[in-house]
Amino acid sequence: MEKDLTLLIMAAGMGSRFGGLKQIEPVGPNGEFIIDYSIYDAIKAGFNKVVFVIKEENYDVFKETIGKRVEKQNIKVEYVFQKITDIPEEFQYLADREKPWGTGHAILEAKDKIHENFGVINADDFYGRDGYMVLANYLKNLQPKEKEEYAIIGYHVANTLTENGSVKRGVCEERDGYLTRIIESSVEKINGEIVAKPLDGSEEFTVPDDAYVSMNLMGFTPKLFDILESKLYTFLDKNKNDHQKCEFLIPEILFEAIEENKADVKVIPTTAKWYGVTYREDKESVVEAIKKMIADGEYPSNLWE
Repeated sequence: MEKDLTLLIMAAGMGSRFGGLKQIEPVGPNGEFIIDYSIYDAIKAGFNKVVFVIKEENYDVFKETIGKRVEKQNIKVEYVFQKITDIPEEFQYLADREKPWGTGHAILEAKDKIHENFGVINADDFYGRDGYMVLANYLKNLQPKEKEEYAIIGYHVANTLTENGSVKRGVCEERDGYLTRIIESSVEKINGEIVAKPLDGSEEFTVPDDAYVSMNLMGFTPKLFDILESKLYTFLDKNKNDHQKCEFLIPEILFEAIEENKADVKVIPTTAKWYGVTYREDKESVVEAIKKMIADGEYPSNLWE
């Protein structure tokens, strides 16, 4: 019997640089969104349940568009709301901030909906089918252990850039296939070289085209939720005097778990090319790439017919 696999889609963020809800910006010939292609690829890879993490005020627009289409595909669809107030009682006085707490918090919001191995993606990234295939294969064979093992799908950095400016990427350092460090950086091609500028202000460095970066395509067991709950408490306590800007980010949480010897994080390579709409000017190249993939037979012209 096939194992249940859930895809958790982080869709609570607004695309500030793009100027709107980029998760529902049509890119396909029949009004399909990037998120449609993500779910289509995930179903092909063996995922049979989708959990959307969204803002409560966006529920109707999600339900009436992508939700309706996906529900017809014979897979389970769930919604959870990312709320700033969903933090421990003693920290409620910090819930006056305006933006969500970050990706670690978004994943934790789905704790009551996910009891099986699961993958995580950003709503506004086109990951390519191979990324889902290698992740699903990994998750089907992943067993809970005393020391947890998780996975990041590693994309060649050259396959994740845009011509329209810098992008945020987690540059991966690994040993024997396992993550040792992840450097959150602003990455851009400058004078023929790929330059990474760490977000913590440390010295910039160049990376080869085939260096692995994390695009937030990840795989976990449900034991992750226990780690997230514990880490969120520590995070809020540590940042209570600077709670407006701090972010509870999944790459940093994973790195801490590695350092504390609580988890190993496997870096699984993919040959897939990433597409996304970081800037408004990116949309045209995404539309053209999808047109070509349809012409090459990778996707049907009307995705859900």
